[in-house]
Amino acid sequence: MSVKPLEDRVLIKPSDPDKKTESGIYLPESAKEKPIQGKVIAVGPGKMLDNGERVKPSVRKGDTVVFGKYAGTEIEIKNVTHMIMRESELLGVIVK
Repeated sequence: MSVKPLEDRVLIKPSDPDKKTESGIYLPESAKEKPIQGKVIAVGPGKMLDNGERVKPSVRKGDTVVFGKYAGTEIEIKNVTHMIMRESELLGVIVK
């Protein structure tokens, strides 16, 4: 199964949360926070304007993005959790 985002939606594979703190303490599952960044897997064609033109998305496949803790909707693809959200819910792109 694969998912092709529609309009201005983006499919993201969230980064795995840290399993231990910087000081070396291992975290139990209940203490881990939801991921707030991930890799863009697929991008929709862009938002359709009232005049019939399409706005090109500002992110592309392979970008690492930051998003809000409660943004988007979780979906499962081949037993792997992904997020699908509107491009406007993204907070930024991580530039390396």
